[in-house]
Amino acid sequence: MIKPITTEKAVRLIELKNIIVVETERKEKKEKIKKEFEEMFKVKVDSVNTLIHDNKKIAYIKLNKNNPAIDVATRLGMI
Repeated sequence: MIKPITTEKAVRLIELKNIIVVETERKEKKEKIKKEFEEMFKVKVDSVNTLIHDNKKIAYIKLNKNNPAIDVATRLGMI
């Protein structure tokens, strides 16, 4: 399950660094998050960084430069 995060910082990361910020299940592995995101949105993911905050897992998904994050964010309803 992927739930988008729409804070000011998350929107700024979309615009400046081509990174989408989402909340995932705590037990999800980086590889599974990457595969699921690529299949769901038909984009190429360069890397996935995660952190645990308030018992939730936050994933920073860096997209390939050929896939603008703004397009994915629009499909997610973030922007």
